[in-house]
Amino acid sequence: MANLLRDLKYSCQANQKTREGGNHPDRDAQFAHINSTVKAAIAAGEPAISVDTKKKELVGDFKNAGRELRPQGQPEPVRVHDFKIPELGKVAPYGVYDISANHGWVSVGIDADTGAFAVESIRRWWQKLRQARYPNATCLTITTDCGGSNGARVKLWKRELQRFANETGLTITVTHLPPGTSKWNKIEHRLFAFITQNWRGKPLVSHEVIVQLISATTTKTGLQVCCEIDASLYPKGVQVTKQRMQAINLKPAEFHGEWNYTIAPNQQSL
Repeated sequence: MANLLRDLKYSCQANQKTREGGNHPDRDAQFAHINSTVKAAIAAGEPAISVDTKKKELVGDFKNAGRELRPQGQPEPVRVHDFKIPELGKVAPYGVYDISANHGWVSVGIDADTGAFAVESIRRWWQKLRQARYPNATCLTITTDCGGSNGARVKLWKRELQRFANETGLTITVTHLPPGTSKWNKIEHRLFAFITQNWRGKPLVSHEVIVQLISATTTKTGLQVCCEIDASLYPKGVQVTKQRMQAINLKPAEFHGEWNYTIAPNQQSL
């Protein structure tokens, strides 16, 4: 039988991820819109960032994919089963990638990945780094995918962005990647891919180890990364009322306003 299958040119093969679902008819036009928006922001000396949540990770002596140099015959011992350790739990690394500076910021959350957590991560990046890089900034451009805590339909994400705009005085422009194209988000291949490569084969045994491994991520092109634990709690299921949504100073763009919009500061209570 084996010889027959070989003669018929059959072989054992793994699944290959190639299907993204149906393409939106304006997919290419949206990519062009994102590109032009980011280029205009950078040319004006204003910050432009790419954001997203990296895959949640179990904390503890669990197997981490990849191989690491160790003395021959002495592999790192890890647990056989990937059952969450209650006192350690999981972490949700939320990343902010500064496109022009080639710099990453990662907030390692220990609670739920919500719209409030996403915007708090952006806030922490801004508070720690804006004075050195963008002391005179008036605008912030954010590119992100269409789902998750920073999804185009997430009301909490937009409400928290309004609060952030009010605090900083920044006018915030958001551009979402079309559905099914999240892998093209710059943060995926300019930051997250290198974090994964840097901690390959290393068990993520504690929050401190995770922060150290992320912070030590560099590339030949000069990538630098800052990282810290966010120990705050972010409850799920927070409802944003219609009245509060109407208080958001949101202006949809003429082209796909559901994907592209601007939130300007206002004085209304949220």
